[in-house]
Amino acid sequence: MTSDTSDWPAPNWIATGLRKAGAPLLVTAELPSDVLGWADGLRRAHYPPERNRLRAHVTLFHALPPSVEDELVGVLVDLARAAPPPARINGLMKLGTGTALSIDSPAMVDLHAVIAERMHGLLTRQDAQPLRLHVTIQNKVTSQAARALQAELGPRLEPVSFRFRGFGLYAWEAALWRPLRVVNFRG
Repeated sequence: MTSDTSDWPAPNWIATGLRKAGAPLLVTAELPSDVLGWADGLRRAHYPPERNRLRAHVTLFHALPPSVEDELVGVLVDLARAAPPPARINGLMKLGTGTALSIDSPAMVDLHAVIAERMHGLLTRQDAQPLRLHVTIQNKVTSQAARALQAELGPRLEPVSFRFRGFGLYAWEAALWRPLRVVNFRG
């Protein structure tokens, strides 16, 4: 288990000061630095700047109760004994008022299912939905603007193969993320 913070969001996106009690936990699938840099560049170019508070990311769980933090860390550490799951950005995902990079990774979907089973009964409605892995690069724009980006970017987008590097654990505090831990795959 490591706590490498080299590619976490810029400091103004990170919750500081005392940790807020009761803040929900987020779990991400951490991208390798080259893919993160590329996806974050797309996000900075196309996400409305006044709303772009985070770096590019792949959310696995949006709001787990903070009371499960110790158990959750144990689950993530156990799962990270495996080899880094292969993944592929294989196109765009339409979000209605936004655009995302669609990611295919059956192995990460399986790991998500294991975590979901361990957290059974604690998942929000959003987190209980079938997982659609993606990186949002544009959101909260008009549907016309979203369609325009999809028409522009779609034909140029080449598939990108990579391996997820680990799991990220964050606390959601007043629209900011507090980095808690990165658990790297070791298999």
